[in-house]
Amino acid sequence: MIVSQRFHGIKPEIKKILRKSQKREDLTPDDALKLLKVSGKDVFALQKVADEICQEKTNNYITFIINRNINFTNICLKKCTFCSFSHPENHQEAFLLSMDEIEAKVLDATKKGCTEVCIQGGINPNVTFDYYLEILKTVKNVNPKLHIHAFSPQEIFHMATISGNSIVDTLKELRNAGLDSIPGTAAEILVDNIRKIICPNKISSKQWINIISNAHELRIPTTSTMMYGHIESLEDRIEHLTILRNIQKKTGGFTEFVPLPFVKENPTLSKLKNYPLKPSYGFDDLKLFCIARLFLNNFIDNIQASWVKLGPKFAQVSLNYGVNDFSGTLMEENISRSAGAEFGQIMEPKEIINIINNAGKIPAQRDTLYNIIKKF
Repeated sequence: MIVSQRFHGIKPEIKKILRKSQKREDLTPDDALKLLKVSGKDVFALQKVADEICQEKTNNYITFIINRNINFTNICLKKCTFCSFSHPENHQEAFLLSMDEIEAKVLDATKKGCTEVCIQGGINPNVTFDYYLEILKTVKNVNPKLHIHAFSPQEIFHMATISGNSIVDTLKELRNAGLDSIPGTAAEILVDNIRKIICPNKISSKQWINIISNAHELRIPTTSTMMYGHIESLEDRIEHLTILRNIQKKTGGFTEFVPLPFVKENPTLSKLKNYPLKPSYGFDDLKLFCIARLFLNNFIDNIQASWVKLGPKFAQVSLNYGVNDFSGTLMEENISRSAGAEFGQIMEPKEIINIINNAGKIPAQRDTLYNIIKKF
């Protein structure tokens, strides 16, 4: 644990909060908010606590997964202001993959040693529920061992609407067709006055919580995410984290938390004059990663860095700020790139291993549920 000298010169109230973390006591939302506002020496004390608690939990391993993204359509009617990936159906760049195209991508993923395919798309009004089920069946027909991590809560809500089924029955049909886990995307910020601006046509916070909770009750694990660094306040971030922690206390169904910084180059949200951006820079991101570790630590074991959004170099730095997972190889990342992310669609395992080693950590390949496959 951290020796007392490392707390020398920091504010007494911050020292008290960090001591609570060392004792594995749950932080209050007010504690977490105070940590988000620290500066100077207090930041480095926060980093030390987060890193050492992370090391104790993970034995200094940083995990990654060999996976492939499949975005099956970019046609979407939701018109979220932060999104640059979606297009109307008459757009020249609009697409909807056929089952043959999906099968080819799954074959390629199998050849490259993937253990997971992550499947998501826009809310395409021309897609039937049977199409979603057929995607799952196609993947399992090609490779029954591939873990299918697919369909955000927004997509599941859409499926229930067009099929006339309940959320629970929709989830059961997806599971029976081959769904293994769900990405906890479409969360953005789980504060409705923010959602009304950035994604007014999406499900509400309550609906997102309901879908995720139902999935957990059916023993379908999910990830959890937060898109931050746009128009939300620090208080909104803490409210979001508190919602995630409360869900996890009840269900235990989250496998990880993924903080996703807003990519501001292309989206409409960056141009809304009435809602100026509050972007995060450098230490703002790192403080959030540390606080996620301390605030969620007794409930969500894994904090993931998004190298596509952060960039490989900054993602490497995050590995000493409470983060214990480097995401995956991805192989086809389109959504962040369309928003203006400057980093590639794929990262080879050997490069990930090198990045982790050079951060002073121990690389390990995992599966979707964080079972270790191989240590390096």
